[in-house]
Amino acid sequence: MEGATGGEAGGTLARLLSARIVAGELRPGQRLSEAALAQSFNVSRNTLREAFRVLAEQGLLEHVPHRGVSVTSPRVADVLDIYRVRRHVETGVLARADVSHPAVERMRSAVDAADVAVAKGDWVAVGTANMAFHEALVSLADSPRLLRLYRQLAAELRLAFLLIGDPQTLHGRFVARNRSVLDTFAADGGTAAARELEEYLTESERTVLGAFSRLGVG
Repeated sequence: MEGATGGEAGGTLARLLSARIVAGELRPGQRLSEAALAQSFNVSRNTLREAFRVLAEQGLLEHVPHRGVSVTSPRVADVLDIYRVRRHVETGVLARADVSHPAVERMRSAVDAADVAVAKGDWVAVGTANMAFHEALVSLADSPRLLRLYRQLAAELRLAFLLIGDPQTLHGRFVARNRSVLDTFAADGGTAAARELEEYLTESERTVLGAFSRLGVG
């Protein structure tokens, strides 16, 4: 990150740390060591703190007095809000999308990758493919701002999934649902696919909330 200003370097580092969260490398509640991360990324403490500030604004990190900075542990209210936004964004994009958009092929590739991962029993990879499917779906809007918003939501949602720690239950039933939404989109258009997606997202939300309830997460 040499040659970048403090703000630029902090923004770049924030994106790298967010990617680690999406990849499952940073866990909910995990404390972050300033010294270790500054050395790992070869940045100053000030740059790291700027990245922490950005990620805290995005809801991915939290500062606990006398304990330092840790990865956020989502609560029920967070899940409800994430899915509220997902329903607005994803169904809105799909309802207006063109079936010939290049992102449709990325959606199909993500579904195929999930099928391969299921066959291998690699449920973490299934979850990653699921995230890729929904990111490609949002790409149908051709809006960089909307895509940035979705990536932030995806990172927050990944934390909720990691807190539950049961990727097979979370993702197993939705592999076929992703393919069904895609097939409906291709055959019947965006409005029909958006209706199906809304039902799917409601089911997904209930699955996450049910798991939170069993874990005693409020």
